[in-house]
Amino acid sequence: MSAAGDGEEAPPPRPLVERDAALWAIRFFIGREPTDEAEVQFHRGHPSLESVRRAFSLTGEFQAYYESLQPASAAYAAPLFLLEPPPAGIPARFAPPSLNFPVSQLCTAAQLRGPAFASWCARLGLPPQEHRKIWEFCYVAAVADLQGMLQPGVKALGFGVGQEPLPALFARHGLQVLATDAPAELIAGQGWDSTGQHAQGLSGLERPGIVENAAFHRQVRFAPVDMNAIPAGLTGFDLCWSSCAFEHLGSLEHGLRFVEASLATLRPGGLAIHTTEFNLSSNEDTFEAANLCLYRKRDVEALMARLVAAGHAPLPLNFHPGAEKLDEHVDLPPYALPHLKLKVGRYVTTSIGLAIRKGG
Repeated sequence: MSAAGDGEEAPPPRPLVERDAALWAIRFFIGREPTDEAEVQFHRGHPSLESVRRAFSLTGEFQAYYESLQPASAAYAAPLFLLEPPPAGIPARFAPPSLNFPVSQLCTAAQLRGPAFASWCARLGLPPQEHRKIWEFCYVAAVADLQGMLQPGVKALGFGVGQEPLPALFARHGLQVLATDAPAELIAGQGWDSTGQHAQGLSGLERPGIVENAAFHRQVRFAPVDMNAIPAGLTGFDLCWSSCAFEHLGSLEHGLRFVEASLATLRPGGLAIHTTEFNLSSNEDTFEAANLCLYRKRDVEALMARLVAAGHAPLPLNFHPGAEKLDEHVDLPPYALPHLKLKVGRYVTTSIGLAIRKGG
């Protein structure tokens, strides 16, 4: 006999969090009334009040509110840990980074004011604005060009492409491109599909101002790919890339594993180029949540050490944070230009580009 008796269904489990506590959490952390009763009941399923508090404190809505309370005049000062050279065996340099001869480097103001940035923006159909996301696209293109990858017949694989212009640029140069993004069911409810940051096919990637659509469709294919589970059959590419994508894969380690796994898609001598979030405030603690992680200097160095040990050749690490007045500016919500550095919680972050040659 069941606990509910013969023929009776067991009653649903009693929620662990009181309704008033769930209401309070939504109002306090998010600053609004619940969308509906289902939202309240969902948050009543947390195992404890501490679990409720932690879950809400990591939401994008609460982070935006927290950042808005920070003084807008606060300037960034580079910490001493950025001056420490990487461990032995990891190629490195420390000098103002350049898009003329890019290595693995941070986004800085001087790069955005140089002629190389303006040139790449024009070729990508982007405004030459002081914005780190535009820098990321220019960085990927500049590294690919310097490393001899913008050649007809080169096979390129893009991860998490969203609606970025890089597939069109590569198609214009004659590359054979497989553009990928997360399967729709994997990102449902996370906002990527409603904010123009997710691709479900080629239509969102067309850029007739860069390459005519007929040529684009000859050169570019699309496939859904989970970056945490790259299909074993994706191999033999000359180039792979991602732009500010692997920090959203669930944890710091998930992102680092992706970079390593991306090299398995390349032929020997192939090139991987990835950009991500870099913690400019601390080399000890950091921000790590399911939807966003900030990589520390130590995380990047540990990754490069693993890659070197596996026989790969990273381009030198350059942690120079820039030396212009604009490099001191930290953007806060509501975000505007210039947007090179911003606050996430108590950390200042910017973009970093990483480039690795696959070993033979």
